[in-house]
Amino acid sequence: MSDAPVIVWLRQDLRLADNPALHAAAQTGRPLVLAYILDDVTPGRWRLGGASRWWLHRSLEALASAIAKRGGVLVLRRGDAHSELRTLIGECGASAVFWNRCYEPYIIERDKRLVEDLERSGVETRRFNGALLNEPWEAKTKLGEPFKVFTPYWRAAQQRPARTPLPAPKRLKGCDTPLRSDPLGEWNLLPRRPNWAAPFETEWKPGEAGALEALQRFVSERLQGYAEGRDRMGLAATSRLSPHLHWGEISPVQVRAAIESAAHAKPALQRCADKFLSEIGWREFSYNLLYHCPTLPERNWRSQFDAMPWADDEPALEAWQRGRTGYPLVDAAMRELWNTGTMHNRARMVVASFLVKHLMIDWRRGEDWFWDTLVDADLANNAASWQWVAGSGADASPYFRIFNPVAQGERYDPDGVYVRRWVPELARLPNSVIHQPWQAERQILTAAGVELGRTYPLPIVEHAAARARALAAYARISSAA
Repeated sequence: MSDAPVIVWLRQDLRLADNPALHAAAQTGRPLVLAYILDDVTPGRWRLGGASRWWLHRSLEALASAIAKRGGVLVLRRGDAHSELRTLIGECGASAVFWNRCYEPYIIERDKRLVEDLERSGVETRRFNGALLNEPWEAKTKLGEPFKVFTPYWRAAQQRPARTPLPAPKRLKGCDTPLRSDPLGEWNLLPRRPNWAAPFETEWKPGEAGALEALQRFVSERLQGYAEGRDRMGLAATSRLSPHLHWGEISPVQVRAAIESAAHAKPALQRCADKFLSEIGWREFSYNLLYHCPTLPERNWRSQFDAMPWADDEPALEAWQRGRTGYPLVDAAMRELWNTGTMHNRARMVVASFLVKHLMIDWRRGEDWFWDTLVDADLANNAASWQWVAGSGADASPYFRIFNPVAQGERYDPDGVYVRRWVPELARLPNSVIHQPWQAERQILTAAGVELGRTYPLPIVEHAAARARALAAYARISSAA
């Protein structure tokens, strides 16, 4: 069976460089079958959202082209991954399947069953770490337990040996047997009528080449000053790597190597490099939490929050989703999300706090909305971050930390650049009131063409009253715990 093909099962690793499963398969010298299976069965509630489907389509287009340039073919199949792999093995006579691990609970369970089934049949399986700097079980406390607090986790994780990025195969030796492949267009991943993703086409460049370009741009243009600029929402100061990392178009190993190389060449960059790598660390920590607490996306880490009296307020939820809350910073962020499939990280914290604490709406409603609208929708990051803001998670922000959207805007968007871009009906207001137009004098509003309640909504909730309500609810569940 030395000439039997090896299937490389691609999942959230849509790249050729630093792809451990692909690299190991290529090293065997045997024919390769590179396959992607769109499995809408296994994820259940967490099947891909709309923005993720748009990204996946474009990423698979780019990957298929890159594979073809190296003499290979990307085989596309749709259905239950277990049965589709079984079918593919039968068609091509593969004796082994290599893949990089995913860490979503439903995928872990599916993969365990698959490994048992394939190995009973004499099919070799090999699994690799292609998504993280460290596997979730590798960094442990001195007692051998998983970390529940970020700072000691990241300190321990950084002490582990770093892997060197792997090169992409120069040639891909294909399988002689013709294999059926679904036309990508038949998967209907792209929206049609209406094509709400049209703005994404100029905003993003999915695929491995786009990921490398984003990394190079960040290192050369944005790394310097990142520590100070990363919170300024009106600046182009962040890496924009998160969707590329989620889809595995670039690996954290590649990112870390590039950042450390830049800091080594220019020591003045070290502080900004450390700050950026700590953000990669939060991604790692989120996967650590999800792996050790598989219910993280659905259940409060801290059980006392099970008694939180969440509001069933659909009009308020819709106002938040559509960027019509009357708080300019919140509305700007939610409109940025709808138009670009992403949101500035500082803004994510503000809008999440607003939903959970100003509106008293369950964090899981926000998690669901982000899952559908973010191009970087990632189960570990999404769940851990929402629980962090809600105060219900591990190493969470205290519940009594309630972001004031006016103060946040004045501090992190002092010139109103972010608000003016995404809430253009307020663009002519002066900086002094751009974040709280209800405080503007009538003549200022008139001069700016703003009529509160008509051209722009009045606040749907008053900050001080909402804060008091949230703190009272927290006090009740705390006293009952």
